[in-house]
Amino acid sequence: MRRDYTERGALLESDVAPAWPDQFARWFADALEFALPEPNAMIVATADATGRPSARTVLLKGYDERGFVFFTNYTSRKGSEVSANPYASLVFPWFPMQRQVIVCGAVEKVDRAETEEYFATRPRGSQLGAWASPQSQVLPGREAVEAGLAAAVERFGADGAVPAPPHWGGLRVLPETVEFWQGRSNRLHDRLRYRSADGGWVVERLAP
Repeated sequence: MRRDYTERGALLESDVAPAWPDQFARWFADALEFALPEPNAMIVATADATGRPSARTVLLKGYDERGFVFFTNYTSRKGSEVSANPYASLVFPWFPMQRQVIVCGAVEKVDRAETEEYFATRPRGSQLGAWASPQSQVLPGREAVEAGLAAAVERFGADGAVPAPPHWGGLRVLPETVEFWQGRSNRLHDRLRYRSADGGWVVERLAP
């Protein structure tokens, strides 16, 4: 199943922005123009207190110079793991473009006002779902999911306001490193990594 990467362009130190947010903005705009399906989908890897890892795909909901934000149930597996071991890695797998972005850093909760502002923009069904699902818990069957949704509808009515659950909110990954990976032929890929240093960012090339 080997497939060589065609030359879709080089990634050179002279071409990248001085700081990762600007470089990520460039590549994210490229992903949108390329019409990738859900370009904001990213793999989030966490680990529990003993170092056992787990990973899943979630959706990026915002980024700025502070880091990358996604939202989740804080009692879910990933929520529990970052509570015990507040570090994570993100991967944006933009395979059709032969690109990846890889982020490593600490994790913090976003403030409650930011969570509530975002929650208010979600479709009502998703709002109710946040109340209905004890995410990552073992269930006896699909009926438990439907029962949870019915209970949420009964609680908030057909069209009443749905507040953000207290156990639900945003997590921000605070980058210590952000790697931009461009596929090249013969597996000699370009890998440029931004590393936090002295309040700024150092760009360094990694061997493919």
